[in-house]
Parts: sequence; structure tokens; C-alpha cells
Amino acid sequence: MMLNPSRKSGNRDPAITIRRILKVNHAGEFGAIRIYGAQIAVAQRLFADIVPSLKEMRDDEIDHCRLFREAMPPRYAKPCRVMSLWSFGGCVLGFLTALGGRNMVWICTEAVERTVHRHLEDQLTFLASRDPDLHALIASIQEQELAHLREAEHNQKRQGPSHAVLLPVIGGLTDPHDLAFDVG
Repeated sequence: MMLNPSRKSGNRDPAITIRRILKVNHAGEFGAIRIYGAQIAVAQRLFADIVPSLKEMRDDEIDHCRLFREAMPPRYAKPCRVMSLWSFGGCVLGFLTALGGRNMVWICTEAVERTVHRHLEDQLTFLASRDPDLHALIASIQEQELAHLREAEHNQKRQGPSHAVLLPVIGGLTDPHDLAFDVG
């Protein structure tokens, strides 16, 4: 969940890009916690069998959010100023996808995790020689995010038109680059 360091930065100070990585990753994890929370609330009533998996993934996101927050002070990074936007957006996305059914929940998870994976790959490349500690943290988080992606792909009963349409839409909605997230 990162702004591509080469896209708008030109010769930007790497420390600024590192702060942005932390800010965006923290906000993204915060939003993911809200997505899962809303999905769990609906799933408990409509398809309780997937609630344990959703709770486990939400717990991972809570841990990731905490780890990114803890990594901020030594790098002089601060949380995003529009966290309430991520909170609201995550709740709405989670609620709507859960109302669409269990397959829609897994499509949402797949879309979000594909976006996350793409950004984490960019971040790992950027951080390899610049911040080994943050690189190691993101690499460990990436393993869990990939497990979420594999679970979402495995649990989908079908990949028809809704998958083809919703995957890029949800991916775009959760991609901070597409949202011009570079606001604070």
C-alpha cells in the first residue's frame, strides 16, 4: 500500500518516501480492520461458517497496523490525517460486500490483498538498501498478506462476471495511488 517511490518523487529524499510508506501502510491496515469488522458483523448473521477465518485475518491486520504505528516514531512519520476516511470507507466496503454474499467477501479480500501485494513488492525493492529493519518488517507482513490472498482465492465458489467486474473496482478503491492518497 504505497505510493510508488519513482512515480512522483523524482529525486525525493528517501526518508520522505519511507515516511510515506509507513503512513500509507498504517492507513491501509486501519481500513482493512474496518472492512473485516463490517464483514464479520454481517457474516455472523448470514454465513457464520466464515467468521473464524475473517476474525483471524482481522487479527493479523490489527497486528500489522500496530507494527506500522510502532515503526513510525524512529523515522519521524505520523499517521495519515484522513484516517476517518479510511475508517468510513472500510466499513462501507465491508458491509456492502458482505451483503453481496460469501463469495463477494472473498472477492473483496482477493482484490484488497492483490493491491497490497503489488505495493509491498514495490516497497521491498525500494527499502532493500535504504532501511533493512523496515524491509524485514514488511517482508514478514507480506507472508501473512499472501496467505490471506490464497485463502480468498481458495474459498471462492465461482469466478464469474461479478469477479471480473468487482476485482478491478475494489482494487482501485483500495489503491492509495488511484485515490491520490498523497494528501497527508
